[in-house]
Amino acid sequence: MKNRLTTAQLARLAMMVVLSCVLVLLIRIPFPPAPFLEYDPADIPIYITTFAFGPIAGLLVTLIVSVIQAFLLGGSGVYGFLMHMLATGLFVLVAGCLYRRQKTKKEAVVALISGVIVTVLAMVVFNYFVTPAFMGVPTNVVVGMLIPVIVPFNILKAGINAGITFLVYKRISGFLHKS
Repeated sequence: MKNRLTTAQLARLAMMVVLSCVLVLLIRIPFPPAPFLEYDPADIPIYITTFAFGPIAGLLVTLIVSVIQAFLLGGSGVYGFLMHMLATGLFVLVAGCLYRRQKTKKEAVVALISGVIVTVLAMVVFNYFVTPAFMGVPTNVVVGMLIPVIVPFNILKAGINAGITFLVYKRISGFLHKS
């Protein structure tokens, strides 16, 4: 992303925000071991934005989507905002910085897998510290959920979204880069 965004680029970022919000409204699949956790594909447009325009644009879209999801679309308020910003924001930073170096299929795979790994590890740490504080749940309850619930959920969510991003990004990148 350059220092200044053109009107067309701003419109494309706004379109990705809207697409992300529509996806979270249309698709929410409860995770069976913990139905309070739900898979949604809302991060796919954020990941695509990151690949197309860089990590700063991806973080901007993540911020806007996180606010809308947490406070307007039935999300879990401050807790939901914080966790989405942390999980998706870290993914965007890692994957975006790696992919920006060399925009090849191989680098896309490395970037997406690295983003998934960092997200999963970070969510273990963030759930350990943040969930007890925000949810009023004892730390030992959260610790008991880390390996059987939190890790698999985050692998699935980030992994599915990264896989779909890999499959669709090149097909739509031309549209995103038109002037």
